[in-house]
Amino acid sequence: MKRIFTILMAVLVASTVTIYDAEAQSLLFGRDSVRASKHPRSPFRINRIDRGIDTNAFAYKGEWICGVSASYGTLSTDDSDIALVIENLELGGSIVTVKPYFGYFYRNNLAIGARFGYTHMRGHFDNANINLGNFINGIEFSTEGIALGYLSNAYSFAIFHRAYVPLDKRGRFGVFGELELEGSYGRSKFSFMYNNEWNNSISDTYKVRFNFNPGIAAYIFPNVCATVSFGLGGLQYNHIKQFDADMNPTGGTRNFSKLRFRLNIAEINIGVTVHLWSKKNEQKLRLQHE
Repeated sequence: MKRIFTILMAVLVASTVTIYDAEAQSLLFGRDSVRASKHPRSPFRINRIDRGIDTNAFAYKGEWICGVSASYGTLSTDDSDIALVIENLELGGSIVTVKPYFGYFYRNNLAIGARFGYTHMRGHFDNANINLGNFINGIEFSTEGIALGYLSNAYSFAIFHRAYVPLDKRGRFGVFGELELEGSYGRSKFSFMYNNEWNNSISDTYKVRFNFNPGIAAYIFPNVCATVSFGLGGLQYNHIKQFDADMNPTGGTRNFSKLRFRLNIAEINIGVTVHLWSKKNEQKLRLQHE
């Protein structure tokens, strides 16, 4: 599976670079020169390998799209081997993300758009009996009377640019590369109980991210497309400010940035895209008349 994913990403990156290479040539030398570069006698000839990627179209210029993507994940002690060491552990959590979006194809296979997002996270940790007798003799303790809780809600807005690469002549299947600039705001609540007394801490988080999100797409109906996208990370800046339970500033702030590219399981989104006023049917009719 890892090898297939690596090959898919390599094809996607190479295809995306080819599309943007054609765009750069048209801006620097003009569209006439790009067309003339294919003619062997043209004085504006540019030596470039034509891979024929933009010969077929997954979506046509002038199409509008709207859709939604979502992800859901849970965590419990049943999913980990740690339960063999820790007895009576009550640990769990969940994360839900919903992202509606819309976009416009300004050229064949190239679209720009905007996306809204909502993310809800919840987690808890209750008492546990830890016995390390199998590893270190004589070490055993309990966390009875201690509990942790976490609750977070975040809202985001993003603009994106997406480039599709068809995998078949009919344009039914394809891969895409997406560049996304996202800003988000979230509020999280961390609760800690000791000796039956709860203490709460609240944090406001502001994020600005520049992400790369590749994916695959397939038409399940003439105007309806199913997508799966993978968040591979990018550049991120965070600003965090802390408050007490009464929303009084505690003076605790944190600013940090990071650049990281890796597959994030929480960023695997399954979505459905509807192509409004599809140009595919118009193109088929035009070709039939010709």
